[in-house]
Order: sequence, then structure tokens, then C-alpha cells
Amino acid sequence: MDVLRMRVGFKRHWRAVTVPGDGVYLTSARATVALHGDHIEEVAPLLDGSHDLAGLHERTGLGAADLGRLLGRLAEADLVAPQTDEKTSPEVAAYWDLAGLGVPHGTVEVIGDASLIGPILRDLGLRVGDQGPVLVVCDDYLDPALASVNADRLADGRPWLPVAVDGPDLWIGPGFRPGESACWECLAARLRIRRQAPLALAPPAALPQTTSIGAQLAALQVARWLAGRELDTLWTFDPLTLEAAHHRVTRRPQCPACGDPRTRPAPVEVTSRRKAHAHRSAGPQETWDRYVHLTDPVTGVVDRVRRDPRAPAFLNSYLSGRNLALPVSGLRADSGGKGGTPIEAKVGALCEAVERYCGSRLGEEHVVRDSYRGLGAAAVHPDDVLLYDPRQRAPFDEGAETEWTPLFTLDGRRRYLPTDLLYFSEGGQADSNGNAAGSSIEDAILQGFLELVERDAVGIWWYNRTRQPEVVLDDPWTAELRADYAGLGRDVRVLDLTTDLGIPAMAAVSTKGGEEVMLGFGAHFDPATAARRALTELGQLLPAAQDIDMRPWWGRVSAASHPCLLPEGVAAPRAYTPNDDLNDDIDLIRPFDPLILDQTRPDIGVPVVKVVVPGLRHFWPRFAPGRLFDVPVALGRLDRPTAYDDLNPVALFM
Repeated sequence: MDVLRMRVGFKRHWRAVTVPGDGVYLTSARATVALHGDHIEEVAPLLDGSHDLAGLHERTGLGAADLGRLLGRLAEADLVAPQTDEKTSPEVAAYWDLAGLGVPHGTVEVIGDASLIGPILRDLGLRVGDQGPVLVVCDDYLDPALASVNADRLADGRPWLPVAVDGPDLWIGPGFRPGESACWECLAARLRIRRQAPLALAPPAALPQTTSIGAQLAALQVARWLAGRELDTLWTFDPLTLEAAHHRVTRRPQCPACGDPRTRPAPVEVTSRRKAHAHRSAGPQETWDRYVHLTDPVTGVVDRVRRDPRAPAFLNSYLSGRNLALPVSGLRADSGGKGGTPIEAKVGALCEAVERYCGSRLGEEHVVRDSYRGLGAAAVHPDDVLLYDPRQRAPFDEGAETEWTPLFTLDGRRRYLPTDLLYFSEGGQADSNGNAAGSSIEDAILQGFLELVERDAVGIWWYNRTRQPEVVLDDPWTAELRADYAGLGRDVRVLDLTTDLGIPAMAAVSTKGGEEVMLGFGAHFDPATAARRALTELGQLLPAAQDIDMRPWWGRVSAASHPCLLPEGVAAPRAYTPNDDLNDDIDLIRPFDPLILDQTRPDIGVPVVKVVVPGLRHFWPRFAPGRLFDVPVALGRLDRPTAYDDLNPVALFM
């Protein structure tokens, strides 16, 4: 093409108005732009699309260099473009210029009911045929038939876009590009998290008008897509509230349809990781900003993070959806977070929900099928982890075949435990003890291990009902917290539960005149941090008690019936020398030989682990011989082991 014969003009959504001596003003439906400088008042009236470069040179008398410089600056500002002879109305051309796109052309195939959307596509200048990108009109984005469409498109490479317009909510997109973007199976995996019941159970709810609006919007998005606009998000519109939203769609590297679902278990690699905030490798705001995209009511791992509406104003307690690790009726039926500040609590709630999701059985976990005897020395006996007494539960069948998943020691040795003990599943045996998410893998390992230490200390204290010394806390934060609890008619004290492990473990106890007992627990190398964690957990659980019937617990537990809730003496101060690097803290736990299962999901990114130390006790009633009976005697808390029948018959409510 002869460049001098190329017609150039302002983009068609602009109207140029010249104010002599002042400049040129471009106005559109969205903005006004002022143009000043040499020659602009001469050139602007000619940029109506009817003049080529030769004509502009002839009409203005400007040299090629000056004219080229001026047009180049206008082009850099995205104000001018080459003009064509395309027969498009000025309004339509202006719309597509305003959208930053060319007028769409091409053919689209429609799968599903095309009676409404087909004519609209033709009105937009598109052809409907059996070639080109594919538009799929469906009723439900989890319709199993879409799996076949997805497989076909992954095979032939044709882009495709689903829409659902016949319902109370309109769903459009994303545009799937096989081999480049997420696929439908990636999206479906996230949608299934939010889906509590089949959509077919809901009665139809739509108006002809809402369906028509949906078809119009869907066709427009298809046209924008064909014109070059990427549609990487799922867009929803609620005609009832007129609210619209974009929902992020993430490609899952482990997707069984477009990725590689084969997991390759390997030892976790720990490295030097400087502490940035409160014994963590990243501060709470940094962590929140990094992972807040995981919260979304449609495609998120977490629906939303919200302040617990039941919590008193002085408590920082946040909720993040159903706790996948516990029955719905439990006190911790919701995942949640606590902290000394709102952002700490928000991050805690987000990370707990992610931790529970990553610890759930999703079908992509590495398993081997064998028996305990068949695996030999690599297998960890499940009874050494569950720690039930034979009077509570029959011993594990060592000859029965089951699914096993590998864990690794910090020095890389591979061990195995039944998968059912490591991942949450319907009817499974897994619990959240030792599960943790963190801002780094080192952070997650430490938090999971410290939870094991905490639960071990709590179980040994509670079921033996030993009296423990009170921790003296005279800092301003604790004083203010105690005053706030006093306003609710509650006292608060912290007991030192530290065992032979040597890592500070604390229990926060709150009562109303010795009744209505509530508890919170914490463990950490730093005794002050352990106490703070116990107090913030107490604050997290206190409002949750409003939603379940606590009367059975309160009827059996009081300071009178359980003197172990009252302090005996004052705890001696515990020395603590902080480390600047998380890896130094990791070195402190190596003697306990923890087993680590990396549960981080590639599409999530948040480091998540499950840490197991066989022999450490749970705080639930599991009464196998071992530390539960031996440690109180070794520490001088008791003269002899508590008899099995004399253990505390009241299970902890948490």
C-alpha cells in the first residue's frame, strides 16, 4: 500500500472543536482532551478521515518531517488511526473505536439454543456457521455435557466461550483458548467448591426480558472477543440488583484435562528465610495483598473474609466460610482467624480456609495401594498417630490393603501414612492437627509443628486434670483485653502447660464467676507469643459459642468441677532468645523428627503442609498408652500415672 495514499483521521468516537488561538478540543462520551502546539489548529479540521497523507501535506503546506512528527504524537496518544472504506454506520464505528477495537468480523459456531442469540450475532455483522470460535449456550456451567465440549476444543484447538443467560443470574465467559488459558475443567474445579446442591434442584427463575438482556450482552461479548479483546474472566450480572462482577479464572497446572495431574512427591526444601514480622517471613498486609485474589463468591477458594458479626467490638475475629475439617455442628464449623489487629485476623481467616481446602481430598493426591506389612519399615503405624486405646477403637489391620501417601522427614527420608488420615474427605479420619498455611514453606512447617506441641500439652493437662501455674502478663495489650472481658462479666487468666518438649504452651481460661468456661490455646518458642496466641484464640471462639448449644459443656465443666482451670502458683519466667531466620527455628524442631506432607496446590500458591510427629497427643479423647500417662509423672505433676478410668470424661469442645 502507498503510505502517502493512506487516509488518516481522528478515531471516530472523537469530535474535534477548534478554538482559535487556544487549541483543539477532542470530546467523546468518556473524556475530553485538549490539544495544543504548533500547527494543530491547521491540521485538526482536516483529520476527518477524508484526506490521505499527500492531501494533508498539500492542504497544510507542512513539510513531511513536521507533519509526520505531529501525526506520530497523535498516534502515540491513540487519537488517530488509518481510515478504511468499511460500510459501517458512524455510531457503530464510534462504538468500536471507543472500545479500542476494530469492527468485528468472522464466523462463530453456536452450540445449544441459538434461536435468540443467533440473530443478534448477525446484527453485529458476524456469521453463524460451523467454523471459527465456538459459543456454547448452556443452563449450568457445571453441566456434564460441557466436559465433552472442552475435550473437543482441546483436541481441535478452537477457542470457545460459554454463556448462561436463562436464569436469575447471567454468566458470560471466559473465553477459553486451548493451550494458552485455563480450560473449562479448571473453572469447574473452582465452581464445585461453591456448589452446595445441584442447580437442577432450584426452580426456574427468569423473565423473557432478563433472558433477552443476557442474549444481547452475550452476543456483544462474543463480538468484542472476535475483535481482539481478551475475555479471561467470568462475568456475571444480577438483574435483580443490577450488580455486575468479573471473576478471576485460574489455569490449574494439575488440571486433568489441560495440565498434568500426576503429582511427584518430594521432600520439602527449607532454606534461609529472614523473619519480617512477628516470627513470620512476611507481614500480614503483604500476605493479604498477595493472596486476596483467592477470595471470590464464584471462582474463589474462599467465598469472602468478613468480620465475625457476633464478636464484641474489642475482639479481632474474622470468618471465611465452612470449615472442611469439622462437622457443621461443631464450634469451629466456620473457618476463621484471630489476631491482635484486624489485618492479622483477616489473614488468619483466609489462610485457614486455604489450609482446609488444600488439605481436602481432591483426587489429585499421590497414593499407593498396599498394606502396612507390605510397605515395611517405610510405613508409620496409624495407631502411633491416632493413639486410640484398644478399648476405644480396634487396632489398625496391618494386613489390609488401603491407600497410603508419602511424607518426608526434614532430612529427606520417605515415610507413609494412610491417605485417609492426611486429607479431609467424606467419612474420613483426617483432622486438622498439624495442618498449617504460611507465608513461606518454612513458616507453614513451624506453625504446623507448634500446633502439635500445643495440642499435646493441652491433652496431657486436660485429661489428667493437673493444676498448672499462672503466667504473669503485665503488658498494656493484655491489661486492656482483661478490662474488655471484665465488661462482659468475665475473668481471664493464662496457665502454663509447657511439657517436657520445652516449647512454651499456654491455655487462656475465661469464666463468668467460675461458670460458662471458655478456652483458648497457643504454643510458640517465645512464651509471650504463646500467651498472645492463646488469648486471641479465646477471642475467636467466644463469639462462636453463641451459635451452638454450650449448655451440655457448661453443665459439666466449671471451676468447681474442674479445679485444673484454676492456677496453682505462678509460672517462673521462661527465657527466650529470638532467631532472625526461620531456618534457625526449623533447626530447633529437627530433634523431634517431624514428618511433613506438602499439601500446597499449584494453582493456589499458598504454602500448606501437614506436620505429623508420631506419639504426640491430640487434645481429643484418645487414650492409648504413652505421653498422656507418662509425662505428668516425669514432670512431677503426679505421683503415678492416671488410671484409664480416672481420665477426664469430658472431651474438649473444640
